[in-house]
Amino acid sequence: MERTAVNPVTWSQEMGFNQGEIVSGESRTLYISGQTAMSEDGRPEHDGDIAAQLALAADNLEAVLSEADMSLANLVRLNVYTTDVDALFPHYGVLAGRLAAASVSPTTTMLGVTRLAVPGQLVELEGTAVA
Repeated sequence: MERTAVNPVTWSQEMGFNQGEIVSGESRTLYISGQTAMSEDGRPEHDGDIAAQLALAADNLEAVLSEADMSLANLVRLNVYTTDVDALFPHYGVLAGRLAAASVSPTTTMLGVTRLAVPGQLVELEGTAVA
């Protein structure tokens, strides 16, 4: 797989994401459902703690990637949904750090939403990976 960043402006790179990416030569695409702070047996975790929820959602995202024999390095698209954008921003470095460690800057959208499907959940990560 070859990735080519498309950045007509550069401010997004400072925040850890590309404006666009061209992916060529791909052989497999993984569409990842929204991952939240849920335990392995489907119980919500870390009620009211957005930092802990973000970390567990990222763990769960990586678990799906791993099960597909991929890693964060294969992530080409990341959607971040949160019930509180202002509360999430101070903790976003947790996710940005993982992406930086994987040397990846997927195209990213962050959206503030009224609520997520599971009551008490504050952040959800949805992605697309290509290998």
